[in-house]
Amino acid sequence: MIGNSYILRLTMQLALGLSSMDNTKRNLHTQWILSRQQPDGGFPGREGPSDLYYTSFGLRALAILGKLDQPTAEKASAFLTSQLGGQATIVDFYSLLYSVILIQLAGATNPLGNAKMDWENRIVELLATLRTPDGGFAQQPNAKAGSTYQTFLSLLAHEIMARPVTHPETLVSFVLARQREDGGFVEVAPARRGGTNPTAAAVGILKQVSEQSLSGDFRERIVDFLVEATGSEGGLRANDRVPLCDLLSSFTGIWTLAELGAMDAIDLNALSEFLDAVEQPDGGFLAGVWDQIADVEYTFYGLGLRALANKSAFPI
Repeated sequence: MIGNSYILRLTMQLALGLSSMDNTKRNLHTQWILSRQQPDGGFPGREGPSDLYYTSFGLRALAILGKLDQPTAEKASAFLTSQLGGQATIVDFYSLLYSVILIQLAGATNPLGNAKMDWENRIVELLATLRTPDGGFAQQPNAKAGSTYQTFLSLLAHEIMARPVTHPETLVSFVLARQREDGGFVEVAPARRGGTNPTAAAVGILKQVSEQSLSGDFRERIVDFLVEATGSEGGLRANDRVPLCDLLSSFTGIWTLAELGAMDAIDLNALSEFLDAVEQPDGGFLAGVWDQIADVEYTFYGLGLRALANKSAFPI
C-alpha cells in the first residue's frame, strides 16, 4: 500500500504551513491532542469510546504539527489492530487506511501487516458493491444514486491502495451532474442549491481524475460560489441558508480554493480573527463561535486553517 498524491499533498502542505508556528502554541495543541488519546491507543469524539474516525483526525492533527512520534503511533497501531475484525463503513475504511499511512510514516508497526494477503482485493470488491448507476458510490450496496462525499472517499481509498477505480470517466460525468446554477455542487441529486462541503468533495474528485477540467469559466464559477459562502466571522458557511461559519466548511472550502490557485479570493486577516475566536487557551479548537467543547476533528480543521492562512506557505 502506498500513500496517494492527494493525501501526501494535503499533509505536506499543511505541515509546511504550520512549520513557522510558535513553539509554545505548537506544544500547547500537541499536549491537548495527546490528552485525548485513550488507554486503548485510539481517540474518541466528544463522548464515547475511541473510534476509527476520530483516531484518524487525532493522528492527522499530530502529523501536521510534526508531533506524531513513534510511541504515540504504536499506541494507535494497537487500537487499529483491535478494530480489524469489526463492521465498517466506507468512512471507517478510509479513516483506517489514512491512519495506517500516518503511523507507518512515524515508524510504527503496520496494523495490516498480519491481515490476510487478499485484504486489498476484499476492500476493492466491497467498494464495487457501492457503485451506483450514475457512476458514483453510495454508502450502502444497491443504492440507485451516488453520494458526492462517499464517491470522494471511495476514490481516495482506491488511490491509497494503488488500485485505480474502474471507468474513471463515469466519475467525471457523475460530478458534473451534481453542479447547480449557483456554481456549487450538491451531495444528493435532488438538491437544488450547492453546498461548501460537497463542492470541496466534487473538486477533490476532479482534481484526481480530470484536473484539466478545472479551468476557465468552470473554475471561476466554483471560486465565486466558495467566496459567496464567506460569513461575517471570516470563515465559510456550509451553505447560503446557514448564518454562521464553521471550521469544517471553512477548511474544506479554503483548501479547495488553495487547490484551485485562488487563495487571493480570501481575506486571510479575517480568517485569522475567526480562528482566534474559536482557538481554546488550553489547546484545541471549537467548531464555531457558537460551540463550547473542543474535539480532535475540529482541532485538525483549526490547525489546517492556521496553515492555510500562512502566506509564506500558500502565496497569493
